[in-house]
Amino acid sequence: MKKEIHPQNYRLVVFKDMTNDVTFLTRSTCNTKESIVWEDGNEYPLVKVEISNTSHPFYTGKSMFVDTAGRIEKFKNRYAKKK
Repeated sequence: MKKEIHPQNYRLVVFKDMTNDVTFLTRSTCNTKESIVWEDGNEYPLVKVEISNTSHPFYTGKSMFVDTAGRIEKFKNRYAKKK
């Protein structure tokens, strides 16, 4: 394995799943300007994510309704103007 290619500045960071508002504390090197007060009373950097293992259908076993019709209409409207 190559030496000195991995970051050394790991710190505790809170990740928040914006789909279902689940938060979890883990170690990361992600940079962020936001912070949050965690359950232990300490303030940690906050990283907002769109999907995590608590909301992804592969992990939950449940399919979620996605507004594909709205997405398709937006796509058609966007590219219809160019023609």
